Amino acid sequence: MTTNRQVILAEKPEGVPTPENFALRQAPLPETPKGGVLCRTRFLSLDPYMRSQIAGRHPSGTVAPGEVMRGETVGEVMESNSTELPVGRLVRCMGGWQEYSAHAAGEAQLLDEAITPPSHALSILGMTGLTAYAGMVWQAGVREGECVLIPAVTGAVGSAAAQFCALRGARVIGIAGSQAKCRFARESLGVEACINRHTEDIGARLGELCPSGIDVYFDLIGGSLLQTACAHLADHGRIVLCGLMAEYNRSVREPGPPPGLLIAKRAVVSGLVVYDYEDRREEYIRECLPLLNAGKIHQREDISQGLESAPDAFCHLMLGKNFGKVVVAL
Repeated sequence: MTTNRQVILAEKPEGVPTPENFALRQAPLPETPKGGVLCRTRFLSLDPYMRSQIAGRHPSGTVAPGEVMRGETVGEVMESNSTELPVGRLVRCMGGWQEYSAHAAGEAQLLDEAITPPSHALSILGMTGLTAYAGMVWQAGVREGECVLIPAVTGAVGSAAAQFCALRGARVIGIAGSQAKCRFARESLGVEACINRHTEDIGARLGELCPSGIDVYFDLIGGSLLQTACAHLADHGRIVLCGLMAEYNRSVREPGPPPGLLIAKRAVVSGLVVYDYEDRREEYIRECLPLLNAGKIHQREDISQGLESAPDAFCHLMLGKNFGKVVVAL
């Protein structure tokens, strides 16, 4: 190993990103820092928040043209100056869209060897699963018998959230973008009903499916769907604001729902930033690893092969063409 292949942002996209907005380049292999490690990327997570990084609207920072795209990875330790991170072990780190990455002490965490396949550390047992659990269990406190609405229900976060809510005895209503995805949600995610956003009137269907109102809305989308959900809230309904998939590709954000909708329902609206729950990640894994091993939860992974596939896979994600958690295997 003498060089490091990287994917950089070639230019900022206008609207939906295309593969031409990215470029593959060769770079020198990074040096192993004192007390740190050099890792070879085995799995790379692709997530919608990366579009906000490109636009300069994400709390984790901005990716500028010419810079390596950021992202969470599972990497194999190739060189180590740390007694806690031996060569050959897998670690979780922010390795980015590249084959090799160097990390100082504290920037890489050993992967629990019970997590198999290792890609689960980026999906159901990683940031996406933690987001779903933190939003639905710790933040919203979903209870038995409640009606929960989850858009993008077959996506990485939505599919995990649906299963956690179903396990707690909630009635889960999903929204997805195709008949195949709706069928998967009903058959595999514990969803009672799923609305096809392309062919059905969402507001009318919510009126039929949730006659007493929505108790919890997990907003992964933003846009006009938030207002539709607010119009169908139950009294004292809770809204967890988590993502803006409908708006990531836009330069101008949509206005929010009229406050009167929320006041009339005495609604509780809270924002969810998963980084606030990072110190509870191990607690989450302890809770959910047994559920995964027992087959009570699962996650479909949309895996592409090779670093060069990352731009295409990311663009498909931003068009909603993925099916499950998007991961690149290197």
